[in-house]
Amino acid sequence: MNFALYRELLAVRPIRRLLLVGMVARIPHSAAGVLLTLHIVLSLDQGYAAAGAAAAVMTIGIAVGAPWRGRRVDTVGLRTALIPSVISEAVIWSVVPHVSYQWLLPLVFVGGLLTLPIFSVVRQSLGVLADGDQRRTAFALDAITTEVVFMIGPAAGAIVATSGFTVLGLTIVGVSTSLAGLFLMWFNPPTRSPVQDEECSADERHAAEAAVVSAAPAHLQEAAAELVPAGATRSGPGLRGKVAHNFAWFTATVAAVFAVAAGAGMVLSGTDVGIVAALETGGRQAEIGIVFLFWCAASVVGGLIYGAMHRPVSPILLLLGMAALTIPMGFAHDTWALAFTAILPGLLCAPVLSSASEKVADLVAEERRGEAMGWYGSALTGGVALGAPLAGVFIDGTGPSGGFVSVGVAGVALCFAGLILQQRRRGRIKAQ
Repeated sequence: MNFALYRELLAVRPIRRLLLVGMVARIPHSAAGVLLTLHIVLSLDQGYAAAGAAAAVMTIGIAVGAPWRGRRVDTVGLRTALIPSVISEAVIWSVVPHVSYQWLLPLVFVGGLLTLPIFSVVRQSLGVLADGDQRRTAFALDAITTEVVFMIGPAAGAIVATSGFTVLGLTIVGVSTSLAGLFLMWFNPPTRSPVQDEECSADERHAAEAAVVSAAPAHLQEAAAELVPAGATRSGPGLRGKVAHNFAWFTATVAAVFAVAAGAGMVLSGTDVGIVAALETGGRQAEIGIVFLFWCAASVVGGLIYGAMHRPVSPILLLLGMAALTIPMGFAHDTWALAFTAILPGLLCAPVLSSASEKVADLVAEERRGEAMGWYGSALTGGVALGAPLAGVFIDGTGPSGGFVSVGVAGVALCFAGLILQQRRRGRIKAQ
């Protein structure tokens, strides 16, 4: 391990500034979930089921919008791609606290759809600004700052909400996120290396020249060709060929990384629900912060260690370890036992996320990396959306321990399935 990598990395001003901006920009939305939940429960008197439904709607919006937002960054550049997010964040989150529950649902869906793509932008830009061992360290630092954000944001949101200021809190979330987007547009971190930008500019010039040279009848013929029925014969790659070309980056290895991201989100959100249920059932709600502090602090330490390593570790192996070590948390009988058993899976949390991000950056070319990071974020979000209800079902049926065991076993099963498929694929490749 080489901890000097952190000093070398933070000495690079663009990387240092990007990590700082990314951390600050994430804090408002990390508080938004708690604020929205308590606003629906306390201000709208709708109950936790309604609050959960609103959170699910917002999560679906984020999952649907992330690939599209990432693709826009790839095609039109960061500044242009962020304009809808900057506007929608300020407008929607200023309106949400003043409407009824029925209007709130479509608004939070659109808010999720157009949310500032800070996670994917930071990862994409780090993939350009850093390479080799520096890239691993950069993604580890990004995962660590995310842990710090989730130590600060939800706690701040809970304090504001329980003080009776949910309307003001949600408005501040929108305005501050919009300001962060404006600062990101001004800062404009690179999402492609200079060589890629030059190649893209050359391609655009050639395309423009071809368009000028082409005659109008040719355009008419091309437009008419688009109207040919699906079953008719036509030249060119066709719709299926275009789709295949657009997703050429989506290989089996990339799909496996997305599966790991989904599995990590599932285990983390299920563990989150399990911790709350375990302490609430025992009447120790005031001690929830102790367990989360141990869990998140362990993730920070694990991220620091992983970022200093010379060799990468497979994300599927890291997830396997995290999922397996989550299961013993179900057998803790008091707050301190739960806090100490949370340390081991916590140590692997940041390494799983940084390893998966590093793998996507290595596997996908720069011109499609924004879209790939968007899909990566969607996979992680989808796993988060799956983990909470999965744990909830087992908690209701068997008690708080069922939450930890269910997501832990599901994560282990997912990893074993992935490892078996990898072995079979390697066997087929060798046979060829």
